[in-house]
Amino acid sequence: MTHDVRTQNSPAVRRSTQDVRTIAILRLGVGLIGILLPVALPFGNWLAAELTGRGTDGFWPNSMSGAYYTDTRNVFVGALCALGVFLICYRFDRRDDRWSTAAGFFALGVALCPTYTGGGSGLDRTVGVFHLVFAGLLFVMLAVFCLYSFRNPRSAQPARVGTAYLVAGVVILAALALSLLAGVTGVGSDWPVRPLYLGEWLATWAFGLAWTGAALELAAHGRRDADSAVVPRQPGADALDPKHPEAHA
Repeated sequence: MTHDVRTQNSPAVRRSTQDVRTIAILRLGVGLIGILLPVALPFGNWLAAELTGRGTDGFWPNSMSGAYYTDTRNVFVGALCALGVFLICYRFDRRDDRWSTAAGFFALGVALCPTYTGGGSGLDRTVGVFHLVFAGLLFVMLAVFCLYSFRNPRSAQPARVGTAYLVAGVVILAALALSLLAGVTGVGSDWPVRPLYLGEWLATWAFGLAWTGAALELAAHGRRDADSAVVPRQPGADALDPKHPEAHA
């Protein structure tokens, strides 16, 4: 994203330059969690089994959420809580603030509401339903960022960059749909790595790479003040518009 060209010495510019750095860091945090988590869960289970002398068969969870019942439960819950905090703290413009705050609470909901694995009480099933709803909404919101926030055809953003964000958003939604289909039909239930996990892995990597790319793009923009139209600024960023009264406060 970008901000419109402004007078370099204005307070709004100095304030937004600091914000750009913070936004880039938060984007990078979201991206790294997305990239590392799908690999960290099975690797952590395998490593824990090796260190404790247990068999390493079945170290792949049935789903990423299934890691809650494995040795990497704390990794899974901690990563989602960190993701939630990053998203809630993320601030750019009014629209993105709402989206990121909602996504952050959805991430916390996924972390605090364990998935349902069968058996248990009616309360466990209810919590499991909330888990599925929160997880679905989280992925949808992260796809929305790729499709409508990081990508803006009206900006001077290179076409290949916008296309990459578009592909990431479509991949997230397609992988989410395939994961849902695999979970409902039970296809591949005897595979060493379940299709459900593979779909979640693909969706998570898609948003992780998109957010990492958006962080690097914004960081590069911060080093090229004259190139301010390259990273798209979204409608609603009134406080960052030099024509808006708040920009001169």
